[in-house]
Amino acid sequence: MTSRPARPPASARRMFASSVLASEALVVVLAALVAARLDLAPAAVAWGAGAALAVLCLLAAGLLRWPVGYVLGWVAQTALLVLSVRVPTMVILAVVFVLLWVGGLVLGTRVDRERAERGERERAVRLGS
Repeated sequence: MTSRPARPPASARRMFASSVLASEALVVVLAALVAARLDLAPAAVAWGAGAALAVLCLLAAGLLRWPVGYVLGWVAQTALLVLSVRVPTMVILAVVFVLLWVGGLVLGTRVDRERAERGERERAVRLGS
């Protein structure tokens, strides 16, 4: 039986970003429900904007293998900030998700870089022995 080469670990940056976007999609739908029920926005506007933003978040999460996914992620963060102006309490959620998005990208990139450096050191040790 031949051993298969180990798969490289999944990108931490992609995992963090997809977690933020998936969570954001859920929170946006729940926020649309609250906005519609409390008449903070017309129901059609609240549901339309909430659904569109949730779909954008999920689409971005699905496309994170390519750079366009990260661009769409930034578009989603910007859209959430813009839409939160209509429902002032949403500003807090928007800021939290922007911070989570930036933190996920920064920390994920750092983890990926450290994994690559460790892999290079391990490869050098194996070749040197």
